[in-house]
Amino acid sequence: MLEVNNLCKNYPSFRLKDVSFSLSPGYIMGFIGKNGAGKTTTLKSLLNLVKPDSGSVRIFGKDMYTSEIEVKQDIGFMLGPLDYYARHKVKLIADVYGRFFHAWDATAFSGYLKRFGIDARKRITELSAGMKVKLGVAMALSHNARLLILDEPTSGLDPVARDDLLDVLREVVSNGERSVLFSTHITSDLDKCADYIIFIRDGDLIASDTKDDLIEKHVLVSGKTAGLTESLKARLIGIKTNAFGWTGLALRERLEREVERLETATPNLEDLMVYYNKEESL
Repeated sequence: MLEVNNLCKNYPSFRLKDVSFSLSPGYIMGFIGKNGAGKTTTLKSLLNLVKPDSGSVRIFGKDMYTSEIEVKQDIGFMLGPLDYYARHKVKLIADVYGRFFHAWDATAFSGYLKRFGIDARKRITELSAGMKVKLGVAMALSHNARLLILDEPTSGLDPVARDDLLDVLREVVSNGERSVLFSTHITSDLDKCADYIIFIRDGDLIASDTKDDLIEKHVLVSGKTAGLTESLKARLIGIKTNAFGWTGLALRERLEREVERLETATPNLEDLMVYYNKEESL
């Protein structure tokens, strides 16, 4: 469904470096990384909203850059809260937006508005930041897109609204024919729904794996300060120290027998983000 190969984009103060990953039908892929890591640049580059310097993107088996108009008919995307034409009403914005898609479904759109609690008679300026996000998602979902690409779709939503949106995304992929790629820094959302994870740091793709395998490959370890040898420290990805000892993240295979003498725990996605980005990272 989606194949990204060696995608690069250069800016004066940032470089996206050879990003490659793929997504098959029927799955949700979470895209994680701290602010400024390159998530939005990647999504805009693969959608040709910014021109990548090199690399290729194939969607539904077609080259994105030579078949863009055709391919985008089957993509639903949201790259932030809906803020344009702010003085117009929701209904008018949706009517105009829907004309660009052959399969626009006004009934489905009305259903999502009802589910998300959005009044179509309101002007965009009258919507909260969270409502603008939900409106963008509703529009992305309402033309029977086979691939959804969403940038921070849960940002600004309260926990109940976030959970409802995650339910919607799970419903989208339930028939095995559609897929979702979405970026977020709220990793707990991905703990609930993601099948795959791609992780970017400073423009470099750190990992691309199933969520379960990615977590299984890592281990949280902790111990007393006296037990933190230079040999052990060299094998840690990142470390936090305090008056009572230390805690670090490591690849399980790199610790081998030393795991037996240390306190261990299973990390979550937030742990991976934190330790890979620690200033004390080794």
